[in-house]
Amino acid sequence: MASLSITIQIISLLGAAIFMIMIFRLIVQGRLREEYSIIWILCTVILIVFAIWRKGLEQISLLLGVYYPPSLIFLAAIFAIIVFLVHLSVVNSKLQNQIKDLSHEMAMMKKELSDIRAGMPILEANAAVAVHEK
Repeated sequence: MASLSITIQIISLLGAAIFMIMIFRLIVQGRLREEYSIIWILCTVILIVFAIWRKGLEQISLLLGVYYPPSLIFLAAIFAIIVFLVHLSVVNSKLQNQIKDLSHEMAMMKKELSDIRAGMPILEANAAVAVHEK
């Protein structure tokens, strides 16, 4: 039974290490922003800590009064997901407002440009008359 526990520990460490490498690659490639990478690196560090410290989850569960230690993982994961979704909703709302503002600004600039282009023949004619009079 001890060999199964060590095997699970090794698999957990390898999985966490592969995940950490994947996060660093995404950061280097510019596909993951640093502010989000901190969250994922922290989650990976927590996974590594619990993979090394096997009794840690049980001890924390006892401190918090949780009867079944794996349920503590699910509770923490659900809480983290909810917090992250609220954060992403705020970011999404902010980006939508910025897109709307930029669209309005672009429409006004296009209107100004079309007004300027519509007035160009008159400006060119006035410039030609002014040059011809000199």
